[in-house]
Amino acid sequence: MLVLTIVRLELLIARRNMWVATSVILMGLFTVVLTLTGGAPTGTLGVDPLMIAVTSITTLSVYLIPLIGLLLSFDAIAGEAERGTLALSLTYPLSRAEILIGKFLAHLIVLGFAVAVGLLLTAGLTIWQHGGGGISYFPLIKLFATSLALGAAFLGIGYLVSSLVRQTGVASGVVIVIWLVCVVLYDLGLLGALVADDGGAFTKTVFPWLLVANPADAFRLINMPDISVSVLASGIGAAGAASGLAGQLASLLLWPTLALFFAWLTFRRVEP
Repeated sequence: MLVLTIVRLELLIARRNMWVATSVILMGLFTVVLTLTGGAPTGTLGVDPLMIAVTSITTLSVYLIPLIGLLLSFDAIAGEAERGTLALSLTYPLSRAEILIGKFLAHLIVLGFAVAVGLLLTAGLTIWQHGGGGISYFPLIKLFATSLALGAAFLGIGYLVSSLVRQTGVASGVVIVIWLVCVVLYDLGLLGALVADDGGAFTKTVFPWLLVANPADAFRLINMPDISVSVLASGIGAAGAASGLAGQLASLLLWPTLALFFAWLTFRRVEP
C-alpha cells in the first residue's frame, strides 16, 4: 500500500509538470492531423481506414513516446537529490526498489493517458469519417499496448541516467543525446552499413537482428501493416519478417525489464 502512496505523490507532481500537459496536447494534436490527412487515400487503396491512421501514428510515436518517457523520468532521482527531498523519501518504510516501482507506475499512467487521448481521438475521427462498420480495432489496441512497452523502456533508461547523474541539467542533456541516438542516429548508422554492404552477408543475417535490438525499431516493425499491403509496406518489412515477431516482442519486453533492473542497481548506490 505504501507503494501506492508514492504513485499518488508522483501523479500530483505530474499534474504540475508542464512537460506532461505539453505531451498530451502534442499527442492529441498530431494524431488528429495525421488521422484527418491520412484518411484521404483509403477509398483508392481499399485499406481499412484505421490501419492507415495507425501506420501514420506509429511513425509519430517512434519519436514522441521515447521523448515523453525520458522527459518524465530524467529528474526522478537527480531532481530529488538536488531539491534535498531524496533524504526524506528514503526515510519512508519502503525499499529503494519499491520507491522506483512507485515512480515507474505513476509515470507509466501519465504516459498511458497521453497515448490513450491520442488514440481515442483517432478512433473517434475514423468512425466519424467512415462509420464504425467493418473497422478492425485490433491495430489500435496493439499500438496502445506496444506504446506502453516502448515508453516503459525509456522510462527505465531515464531512471538509470537520473541515478548516475546528480544534476538535472546534465541528466536532461544526456537523455536528449540518448533519444537522438536511439530514434535517429541508430537507423542512419544501419542505413549506411546497408549501403556499404550492398546486399551482402550483413544485410541478410546481421542487419535484421541489429534492427530489432533497438526497441524503437521493434515497436515500428510490430505496428507496420501486413506486408501484403504493398503500398504501405516499407523496406524494413523484410527485416521484420526475418527477425520474427517473437524477437520484436522480446525486445520490447526485455528493454523495460533490463533498464529498470540496472536503474535499481544504480539507485541502491545513490546517497542523498
